[in-house]
Amino acid sequence: MSDTQRTNLVIIFGGQSAEHDVSCSTAAHVMKAIDLRRYTVTALGIDVHGQWHLAESAMAALDRGSDAVPDRLQASGPVVAASLALTAAMGNANAVVMSLLHGPMGEDGTIQGLLELLDVAYVGAGVLGSSIGMDKALSKDVLARHGIAQPRYHALRESEINPETLRDIVNELGLPLFVKPANMGSSVGVSKAHDVDEVIAATEQALTYDEWIVFEEAIKGREIEVAVLGSLEPEASVAGEIVPAHEFYDYEDKYLGDSAQLLVPAPLSDAAANEVRQLAVKVFQALRGEGLARVDFFYEENGRGFLCNEINTMPGFTPISMYPKLWLASGLSYPELIDRLVELAQQRHARRRRNTAH
Repeated sequence: MSDTQRTNLVIIFGGQSAEHDVSCSTAAHVMKAIDLRRYTVTALGIDVHGQWHLAESAMAALDRGSDAVPDRLQASGPVVAASLALTAAMGNANAVVMSLLHGPMGEDGTIQGLLELLDVAYVGAGVLGSSIGMDKALSKDVLARHGIAQPRYHALRESEINPETLRDIVNELGLPLFVKPANMGSSVGVSKAHDVDEVIAATEQALTYDEWIVFEEAIKGREIEVAVLGSLEPEASVAGEIVPAHEFYDYEDKYLGDSAQLLVPAPLSDAAANEVRQLAVKVFQALRGEGLARVDFFYEENGRGFLCNEINTMPGFTPISMYPKLWLASGLSYPELIDRLVELAQQRHARRRRNTAH
């Protein structure tokens, strides 16, 4: 296949959020899995200061073969303007952007808005779906509107937080409870508080990441995850189960170690497995998912059943990440998964063009 026939895949990684390193690792493993017979690759790294770089070292490594690509890319190289960096994809029907940015300034609708303005096909949720999925407070409100069961929660803005409101939340939700910045992923800034003093300390920590804080009851239940893929007719993977090595599935478990147990498929009855897969698709659609997402649940077997914890609209693709593992167990290999995501991006872009061409 010639260069003109291959899809020009533009990979964006890094970013300014606390999940910069996660994104650099995700991008490395995506690049390792790309079928170079189908794609030409442009790698763009955004450093922690927000500067865009043409990641020449990553592309040179890929030219030598997937084994030459490091396990973590560096957001470095010649500095380029964002719009100029994306010139190859602008107006090019044979180009797709795969933004692998995690967290704020990337997974929250910001980069998606830029790509919409540039009329570029891109992988994943659009502006609205990305922003809703990123904001735990708003996504929980939307899920409640759709009648989807979830843990009890309360969300406050920084200006509303004081000793009295924190005491009211403890009285309402009980202890222990989780304290989370509303607009972060990968468990960054998340704490489990066991008493009022810990609630205060956890709130102060969460406020260093966001001005909106979510307080959530602690659930005694199994942690079940489902990968969703698609657009108009989304599909759910087999369900998986996380058995955390720590008190909850934290950042260290997800990305720094391999101590958590990932059970794929999850040991569930057929009825329970079917129920959670259907729920995952319902969550995906309610929150305007596109392309891909991982939907996380708690399972109270002898209580309320499946409770939706959250959606992740750009799940990690590291070797110990659940999303690719779940699809592999469902019969879709890593390279095939990338191919499908690219196809979905192209289809969605074509639909958007039809809807906006007046």
